[in-house]
Amino acid sequence: MCGIAGIFNLSGEPVSCVTLRKMTDAITHRGPDGEGFYTDSFLGLGHRRLAIIDLSPAGHQPMMTPNQDYVISYNGEVYNFQELRTELEALGHKFHSRTDSEVVLKAYAQWGIESLNRFNGMFAFAIWDRNKQELFLARDRYGIKPLYYCLRGRTFLFASEIKAFLAHPSFHVEMDKEGLLEYMTFQNFFTDKTLFKGVKIIPAGTFLKIPFGVNHLPKLVQYWDYDFQEPREKVSEQEYIEELDRLFRRAVNRQLVSDVDVGSYLSGGMDSGSITALAATQLPCIKTFTVGFDLSSASGVEVAFDERERAKQMSYQFKTEHHEMVLKAGDMERVMKPLTWHLEEPRVGQCYPNFYASQLASKFVKVVLAGSGGDELFGGYPWRYYRAVVNDDFEDYIDKYYQFWQRLIPNRVIHEVFKPIWHDVNHVHTRDIFRNVFSHHASTLTSPEDYVNHSLYLEAKTFLHGLLVVEDKMSMAHSLETRVPFLDNDLVDFATKTPIAFKLGNLKDVVRLNENDPGNKVAKYFTKTKDGKLILRKTMEKYIPKEVTGLEKQGFSAPDASWFKGESIDYVRRVLIEGDSKIYEFLDKETVTKLIKEHLEGKQNRRLLIWSLLNLENWCAHFLQ
Repeated sequence: MCGIAGIFNLSGEPVSCVTLRKMTDAITHRGPDGEGFYTDSFLGLGHRRLAIIDLSPAGHQPMMTPNQDYVISYNGEVYNFQELRTELEALGHKFHSRTDSEVVLKAYAQWGIESLNRFNGMFAFAIWDRNKQELFLARDRYGIKPLYYCLRGRTFLFASEIKAFLAHPSFHVEMDKEGLLEYMTFQNFFTDKTLFKGVKIIPAGTFLKIPFGVNHLPKLVQYWDYDFQEPREKVSEQEYIEELDRLFRRAVNRQLVSDVDVGSYLSGGMDSGSITALAATQLPCIKTFTVGFDLSSASGVEVAFDERERAKQMSYQFKTEHHEMVLKAGDMERVMKPLTWHLEEPRVGQCYPNFYASQLASKFVKVVLAGSGGDELFGGYPWRYYRAVVNDDFEDYIDKYYQFWQRLIPNRVIHEVFKPIWHDVNHVHTRDIFRNVFSHHASTLTSPEDYVNHSLYLEAKTFLHGLLVVEDKMSMAHSLETRVPFLDNDLVDFATKTPIAFKLGNLKDVVRLNENDPGNKVAKYFTKTKDGKLILRKTMEKYIPKEVTGLEKQGFSAPDASWFKGESIDYVRRVLIEGDSKIYEFLDKETVTKLIKEHLEGKQNRRLLIWSLLNLENWCAHFLQ
């Protein structure tokens, strides 16, 4: 796991080695174990190393093939690299390290673009083809590792994090107003935009190939996509359970390969608990980590947000070395500045608990396993999918689901919120942005199962991607590598073809709930049906207690709805209401203040909006200076 950065002067101007070093210095936290540089006149590759596999100098990057035709700067872990190495050795390739980096490099030299479909893991890398004078950038199937780029004049920049661009003299920060509108609608980016004007993220499962001298960037090419659909041939549920068990065990075992200690998050829920249970059979006394919350001022359903007790029980059962920390209301305020700097672009949910969890784990290990992906693959959010399972047609489905995914500001008031810059963004139609997520996914829908599969596709492409970006930034802020066993290629392929009937139990009982109200989700839905992730629950019963597999879905969230009205109320007022907030250059203060006060007075639960506004205000202070 590492950090990469680079400069490609399409005009032929030589790359400044001083600037390239400054770019990699900006992301030192991603790789404190070493640095490396390669320049070829107008092309420069930089690298920061976090040594995980083969800790020797043989793993130094940028790395070059023996014939010097290809050079790579690589970030990630390809877990099937040993099998690929054996295959490449049979074709005559010789290896000088034990790294997966060298395997990726020589796989590209052997198979070209086709090599991407052979990699099972997480990655973002740049390869310079010296003969063709061509730069190749690629990102893994699911977007576990980020990769950003921008074009300033004839200078092309890329990096693992946007802050690397700040070191280049051609780069200046400007708010992307269209991106801001997109974020304030979905609390996420459904396109490749960021809050930085002109800076884009390479989409998951996509590559970009840039020949020297071009005047315009070529089109991005998508080499892989999710394909959620009902299987053509029905197989018994027991056969699915047995296959899921086999694939899950193999996925966890694959991701234990490491020359440093591997730990695991243990939240108290099913996904991380199952991963820990299997990892503990291979790694005696594995270290586990839990973050809990002080609930003395919590109310409603939030009084159940602390899962430490269940985590401790599973730690005892699996015989792990367990570590925990407890967050209080003031901990959010204390961490906002470093969090915003490392996050760079706000994404889904309140992510400061993730920052603290990574900080805790990094004190003991360099690699940690996480349960990301289990919900999105196996239907962990049924109250969402059931909102749009009976429709007149595809457009009717889009209308219903789009309305639900307006997580921060509904369309009816968004023009009021954006009054200061409305003339700059009124041409942006966020429904079209939402609909375009499905541009590469079939839209012929005939059954409730088809609509659920579409919803799963949307969430994997957008919500899961946002979670993965957040997880990468929060963990790498502490020089920690996070691995996600649920996003194993074989396991994902299996999950996308698993019948909806094995994931959800009742498509006919549509329950309409408020996404911002966790109390409704638990009280009105799970107490009636105990639905969602059915096949995963049944499969994991052999590894973790049934009282855990039978639990309702609970996200990793602090009791912010209570804290924003209580212990954190002064912080919210000081930053968003009473202060000279920078966000009001873009948003209408009167309208926003009214929305905030509805939360403070207990009329509406606007915890997501308040968190996002706090995050945005800190973003402006950091990056618009």
